[in-house]
Amino acid sequence: MQTLEQLRSRQLIGTKRLQLVEALTEFPSEIFELADTLEVLDLSNNQLDALPADFGRLKNLKILFLSNNRFETLPSVIADCPELDMIGFKANLIKQVPEGSLPNKTRWLILTDNQIDQLPDSIGGLHRLRKLALAGNRLTSLPDSMADCRNLELARLSANLLTHLPEWLLELPKLSWLAFSGNPLGKPLTELSSSMQYVSMSDIELGEQIGEGASGVISRAKWLNQPDNLKGTALDIAVKVFKGEVTSDGYPQDELGNCLKAGEHSNLIKVVAQVAEPDQLALVMELIPDRFYNLGLPPTLDTCTRDTFKAGTQYSPNDIAKVAYQMADMLAHLHQNGVSHGDIYAHNTMIDGAASVLFGDFGAASNLCVLPNVQQRLVEAVEVRAYGCLLDDLLTLVEPSGDELFSQLNELKSDCMADSIALRPSFVEITGRLKNTFR
Repeated sequence: MQTLEQLRSRQLIGTKRLQLVEALTEFPSEIFELADTLEVLDLSNNQLDALPADFGRLKNLKILFLSNNRFETLPSVIADCPELDMIGFKANLIKQVPEGSLPNKTRWLILTDNQIDQLPDSIGGLHRLRKLALAGNRLTSLPDSMADCRNLELARLSANLLTHLPEWLLELPKLSWLAFSGNPLGKPLTELSSSMQYVSMSDIELGEQIGEGASGVISRAKWLNQPDNLKGTALDIAVKVFKGEVTSDGYPQDELGNCLKAGEHSNLIKVVAQVAEPDQLALVMELIPDRFYNLGLPPTLDTCTRDTFKAGTQYSPNDIAKVAYQMADMLAHLHQNGVSHGDIYAHNTMIDGAASVLFGDFGAASNLCVLPNVQQRLVEAVEVRAYGCLLDDLLTLVEPSGDELFSQLNELKSDCMADSIALRPSFVEITGRLKNTFR
């Protein structure tokens, strides 16, 4: 992070990245002195509500973050930046997105947690758009022009006012990661009932933090007052405490509900209790054994929708087949229970040295029961493509060879990623294909 003083004293001439958090109410004109080199501009967490008319002078700008400011209208001047392809206006006060306000090169658009009730038809002209985050707005529909966004891979539509999901959305050839919980879709749902044990936060002693996501913080914990039906199980547990506000994936209460609806499976991180107090939601889970580690790392600004891996990571075709089988069997279980996961990624998957899998993080999960049966099948096909992307990523970690198992996995990956949704196998079919392929 740099300072306004450094900018004004010309110490930053030649920089490619600029981040200022200075309670700014006006755009610092000195930023234009960086126009020849500036590629990343982050003015998040200020009090800006407008950009200058000549903003397009930032001719090399590729990434713009203006989250947590005071914008009420998406500034059309950003469309004048010829190289701009990643835009973030999360948690502003945006009500309007004017026609033509988005650059033609837009690849990644974040408008989470605003007040947008309508998108412009011109969004359909964003043919490079791959990642779209719109959770926590007031959208009642999506423009039909978006059917032309045929490179769209990830869409976060949760916590809006959508009354239906259009067929064209679910048939986009590359759509893989979709979240739509927290919308008044289709048939109304009664309150999700669960037989999961309720406990109080006073029954638990929280320890060190071991993880954090968009929706909550995960900590090691111990039972102070273990429920009778859990007596004999480990006193050491993990607790995910939800933050309470809308996230990039949706509402925390939807995550909790879908996690409970998912039920038990040997490859799902086991939930043993829930906390539902007036000011606190939490999940109590079995503590994952130390031998497990993350299969991958999250996407970067460059990879956009695709996971990354530590340098030197390698897996054998047998290990990948074993992981692929467990994932397919678990995902078939989720869809049979009426849950789409929405975030099938290596970074949400944990494995051990024997390639045993544990899977979790239901932040982007959605209740399929709100959709017509035909759309439920289409959503499964969307998730099958995400599974294919996971398999594709893992296969890059194997030395290509004439190995028959590698060839089978490569063929399965291609089938899962087929542009035609009708040609993709179901998770039950995938499980059958993999059942006897590994040791």
